[in-house]
Amino acid sequence: MLKDPGRYAYLPLIERPKITWPGGARVAVWVAPNIEFYELQPPGPFWPRTVPDILNYSHRDYGNRAGVWRVMEVMQRFGVRGSVSLNAGLCDHIPAIIDACVGLGWELFSHGIYNTRLIYGMDEDQVRAMIRDSVDTIRRKSGQEVRGFLAPAISSTETFLDLLPELGIRYTLDMVFDDQPMPVRVRQGRLVSVPYSFELNDIRAMGARGFPPERYAAMAKAAFDQLYEEGAETGMVLCLPIHPFIIGEPHRIAALDEVLRHVTSREAVWLATAGEIADWYLAHHYDAAVAFAAEREGQR
Repeated sequence: MLKDPGRYAYLPLIERPKITWPGGARVAVWVAPNIEFYELQPPGPFWPRTVPDILNYSHRDYGNRAGVWRVMEVMQRFGVRGSVSLNAGLCDHIPAIIDACVGLGWELFSHGIYNTRLIYGMDEDQVRAMIRDSVDTIRRKSGQEVRGFLAPAISSTETFLDLLPELGIRYTLDMVFDDQPMPVRVRQGRLVSVPYSFELNDIRAMGARGFPPERYAAMAKAAFDQLYEEGAETGMVLCLPIHPFIIGEPHRIAALDEVLRHVTSREAVWLATAGEIADWYLAHHYDAAVAFAAEREGQR
């Protein structure tokens, strides 16, 4: 029997309260560099490859050694701050990257401890310990309060989302169901889903699907143009999830330059971080969305 998880209400885009962004922006644009660390011998039953996994370990390490610095250079050129989906283990393995992110004014949110440690099958105490460990590690190294979470490989448990507000997390990137922020139903507290694009994720587009960089850039620009048009009526969100070991390759980095040049050439664009989007939504739109959803469900 199929079970509806009931984490969010069905609110059609054409029938929901209007969202406004700071300065009358049409689109909030945020870029999510996934800066990750893969273990050479991943533990647990859910890793699909034999170990030691030299290929994936070294491929990801390319991003940390070469690709991430190209990504930083391009983003800095256009005044775009990153919202880093960070494996906390990187704080111990390559602290220089953390220092560089902080120096650029980038926001850090947790992507678990290692991208090779999925949370499937964990009980609540184990998940709680993982969240707390990753958040505390990032805070200790960066001095930032960690407000967001994206589970490694978007793995999950039935109650994972319920634990996030308990540990100070205000927004999740684990669901890819909308182009606007949405309230997420949890046992206690408030949690916002900030849009995180599955289709424009470079690892999916250029990695898994093998699209050439030119096609990826065309997709991202087309998405921006459509959201910008819709943003004349209600504020929209464009997320660009990128991975330094994918888009940071020499033959792909120009695609990031092309996309950011296009985005920053338009007016009424809010170049935000994920945390800024979540905070604005919580302060200005969360309550209205919850009330509207309750009214619709009452009518049904």
